[in-house]
Amino acid sequence: MTKRRGERPPVPETLPAPVVDAHTHLDACGAETPEQVREILDRAAQAGVDRVITVADDLKSAHWAAEAATWDDRVFAAVALHPTRTSTFGEAEQTELAKLAERPRVVAIGETGLDYYWDYAPKSAQHEAFRWHIDLAKRVGKALMIHDRDAHDDILDVLDTEGAPSTVVFHCFSGDLSFARACVERGFVLSFAGAVTFRNAQALREAARWVPEDHILVETDAPFLTPHPYRGRPNEPYCANYTLRDLATLRDVDPADLASKITRTAERTFGLRDVAES
Repeated sequence: MTKRRGERPPVPETLPAPVVDAHTHLDACGAETPEQVREILDRAAQAGVDRVITVADDLKSAHWAAEAATWDDRVFAAVALHPTRTSTFGEAEQTELAKLAERPRVVAIGETGLDYYWDYAPKSAQHEAFRWHIDLAKRVGKALMIHDRDAHDDILDVLDTEGAPSTVVFHCFSGDLSFARACVERGFVLSFAGAVTFRNAQALREAARWVPEDHILVETDAPFLTPHPYRGRPNEPYCANYTLRDLATLRDVDPADLASKITRTAERTFGLRDVAES
């Protein structure tokens, strides 16, 4: 059993239409080199996951993600300091992130937001960093990718007070139907990870069933949150296939149709076509 939990899930049958993994961590999946990135993306392609956004959580990861996005045309990047890492967030870090954010294959500022589950950074530091990232997203004209853990009301309050960027994505959306409605009313996009497939996540599944088709994305957050029925095993971008199929069943729609609509939303949200053509 222990050995099995350490094994990756099988690569599933290819999706009938390709989809984008809107949030993954290729470095945390074990990738360091261009060859290792390509191996992960080739597995994803077998499952019909044709592009990924690899997301940073600290400055070292941000540099790596921005560089990795130049190694393979299927990879894009998001850069930020994760809210749990903001206890020391000064001018030097801000200068570096602002430079990275200007790179063409960096398509989002994230993940940033608030995390009240862990106490690694004071709330005051998290709020200050969140506001700075909101401003950065506005300055560079790129999507803001939100990390929200046990902080729904405060996240919305900060966004309302500061003025949200034109594009906001709630990564690994974890709210209920009421919170989903509040987000969609503001024009935000909700990205669902493997947790939405968990059979004990009924409030989350109810929200995912309701979200309008042009406000929904799918992600892995790999190597975390491996979808049902492989919960607890290592996650990779190809596992977005499992989440997509589960969402299609939950919403009673054709997987090909849902994949196509999610792909269009991902392309619009992150400007993927514009980047590819530049």
